[in-house]
Amino acid sequence: MQRVLRLQAALGGAIREYLNGQGFVELLPPIIGPASDPGIRGAKQAVIDFYGKPYIVMSSAILYKQMMAAALGRVYFFSPNVRLEPLETATTRRHLVEFVQVDIEEAGAGYQDAMRRAEDLVSHVHDRMKERFSGELAALGRSLNGAHAPFRRLRYEEALEILRDHGRPIPYGVELPWEHEEYLSSLFPEPFFVYDYPRESRGFYDREDPDRPGILRDFDLLYPEGFGEAISGAERQYEYDQVVRRLRETGEDPGRYGWYLDMLRKGIPQSAGFGMGIERLTRYICGLKAVWEARPYPKVAGVYSP
Repeated sequence: MQRVLRLQAALGGAIREYLNGQGFVELLPPIIGPASDPGIRGAKQAVIDFYGKPYIVMSSAILYKQMMAAALGRVYFFSPNVRLEPLETATTRRHLVEFVQVDIEEAGAGYQDAMRRAEDLVSHVHDRMKERFSGELAALGRSLNGAHAPFRRLRYEEALEILRDHGRPIPYGVELPWEHEEYLSSLFPEPFFVYDYPRESRGFYDREDPDRPGILRDFDLLYPEGFGEAISGAERQYEYDQVVRRLRETGEDPGRYGWYLDMLRKGIPQSAGFGMGIERLTRYICGLKAVWEARPYPKVAGVYSP
């Protein structure tokens, strides 16, 4: 565990090394706020009483980083998140109730730009760890296959086709279920993308392609060897009318997003970005059996712990 935590600290250093070198500004993350990401795959949000008003403990800083990118261009947080995951996630080996992700956003970027940024970041971190800590990784029994950009790209429909060919049919329009996502990732020796998800599978903040109605300009990056999802990202919906429409379409109350909608009404630039879980990255780099081995005092759904 001591070795894993030292390697995790080095991972954080390698991430900052890359992002700072690319002109990104690290900001202090929000911890609570009147609104957070509602599209968190079955998890519930933790709510506190903030002087008589319900405030949410951040489940994602996605709305806030969109605002900060509008002001500063290229930004990132090391953002703590809390998601009250369903009890069944305790068996997936990939879910924590409390975790940290590096949240990245870039003004003026499209989702293809964000994909290139994600593969560059993962390649940089992978190479740094292999160069500087091969002995530490060997002591954990870990040998990294590689992460050579450009990564393979699969459209959502192609991912469904591969799973169907392996006897795992999934209906069109849903997120890849965890067990199928894990299986898909086991088929590849290096990280790869799944992109162009259908509109009904994702949150209101992912931009619908104006030339392809029903298709979102978004992506996931999956680690190989069965480690599953690494990164989720997208081009952001930034037009006020479109965001209100998507909020209502997904059953959300626009009144909960007052400050965010005020920002959009005044006008902000296009942006794109992604989030990468630090514990999942640690698990992949170190070859750990479960994500809770990648964190001191982990919080797992339904397990009471320090």
